Amino acid sequence: MKQLALIAALACLLIDPLPAAAQASRINQAVKTDYHAYLKALFVHFHKTPELSLQEHQTAARMAKELRNKGFEVSEGVGGTGVVAIIKNGTGPMVMVRADMDGLPILEKTGLPYASTATQKDLMSSNVVPVMHACGHDVHITSLVGTARYMSAHKDDWSGTLMLIVQPAEERGMGARMMMEDNLWTRFGKPDYALAFHVSSLVEEGKVNIVEGAPYAGSDSVDITIHGIGAHGAHPHAGKDPVVIGSQIVVALQTLVSRELPPRDPGVVTVGSFHSGSKHNIISDKAILQLTVRNTSPGTRKTLLDGIRRIAENMGRVAGLPEDKLPEVTVSQESTPPTVNDEGLARRLKTLWTEKLGEDMVISEYSKGMGAEDFPYFTTEPAIRSVYFGIGGTPKAVLDAAAAGGPPVTSHHSPIFQVTPEPSVRSGVEATIHALIELMPKQ
Repeated sequence: MKQLALIAALACLLIDPLPAAAQASRINQAVKTDYHAYLKALFVHFHKTPELSLQEHQTAARMAKELRNKGFEVSEGVGGTGVVAIIKNGTGPMVMVRADMDGLPILEKTGLPYASTATQKDLMSSNVVPVMHACGHDVHITSLVGTARYMSAHKDDWSGTLMLIVQPAEERGMGARMMMEDNLWTRFGKPDYALAFHVSSLVEEGKVNIVEGAPYAGSDSVDITIHGIGAHGAHPHAGKDPVVIGSQIVVALQTLVSRELPPRDPGVVTVGSFHSGSKHNIISDKAILQLTVRNTSPGTRKTLLDGIRRIAENMGRVAGLPEDKLPEVTVSQESTPPTVNDEGLARRLKTLWTEKLGEDMVISEYSKGMGAEDFPYFTTEPAIRSVYFGIGGTPKAVLDAAAAGGPPVTSHHSPIFQVTPEPSVRSGVEATIHALIELMPKQ
C-alpha cells in the first residue's frame, strides 16, 4: 500500500505541471493568432492616428467601442477623455489594468509605411503641430484590447472583476490625477490590485522587465521667479542683478544631491531654462528659472523641494533683496509621485512570468535615468498593491550593435522612435493575462 501511495504521489508531481504548461501554450497560441488576425491592424490604426494629451477623443471612442464589443460595461469621459471598462465574472478580487493613450507633438521621421502624418492644435502653444506616438502608447492600448479580448473569451480561466482603464494625458503628468479627481474609485470601486506596463526601446523585444523597487521616479516641475532691481548696465551698483542671483542659485542647487542626499539615495535637480533681460546694457528686474526635480521616495522629494526653496530665498537675502522681493518658488501641478512596486507582488509575478514565459524572457533591470510616470496617482492615496513592469521592444541584434559601438538605440520621444510591434504587443498581452489569472484564480 505504501508503494502504491508513493507511486501516486510521484505521479501527481509529474502530472501537475502539465496543465500549467498547457495553459501557457494555449495563451501563447491564442495571442499569436489574435495578433495576426486583429491586433496588428489595430496597432497600425493607432500608430497612424495619434492625438495629443487631453484631446484623445477619437482614440478614446475607438477604445470604448473595442471594449464594449467584448462585453465590458464601458464609461466614457472620465476625467476628461478617460475610459473605464468593467467586466464581472463571479466572486473574487477586482484587478485594474491601465494603458495610456496620448501622443506627442513630434514630426515622425521613422520612414515606416504606417508612419503618422497626423496634425493637431496644441493646447499649450495654440499652434497646429505634427503628432506622433513617440513613446509607445500605441503598443499599450493595443495590448489592452488584446487582453480584453482574451479575458472575455476565456471566463473559465478566472473569477472576479476586471477593470480596464484607458488613461489620457500621461505625457503631461495629468491624466491619472484627473481621473482620480473625477471620483474614480467611488464611482467604479477600488481595485485590490493594479497593473500597468511600458514598452521600452532599451530592452530586448518581448522580454518582461520587473523590479521590486521603484521602476520610475517621481517628478516635479519647479519655477523660481527672481525679483531684481533694474538698472543701467554701466551702473550695477544702482540695482540688484537677477542674473547674478539666479546664477548663484543654479550653482548652489548642485549641492542638494551631492551634499544633502545619502549617496545611495538617488535624486536629480536640473535647471532646464534660465530667462532674463532684453538688451546688452540693461540690468533686468526679473529672471525665471525652470527646474525638473526627480526622486524615488517621498522623503527625498521633500528634501529636494525644501532645499530649493531655502537656497532660492536665502540667495536673495545674500544679495540684499528686501523680504518682499525674495525669490518665489512654485511647484507645478504637473507633478507625479515615484512609481514604487509592491515588493511581494513583484516577486510573485516575477516567479509566475519566469515559469510561464521562460527564464530567458524575464529580467530585473533598473533604468539608468530618472523618467517619471503618473500611474502612482492611482495607487498611492489610497494605497493599492501594484506592479508597473516593462516590455522590451527592440531586436537583440540592434541592441548588440549599439553596445559594440554601432548606431545608438533610438530614444523615446525621438522623431525616429520605433519598437517592433508584434513581440511588444504579444508579450504585453501574455504577461498581463498570466498576471490576471494568477490574481483572479477560478473559484
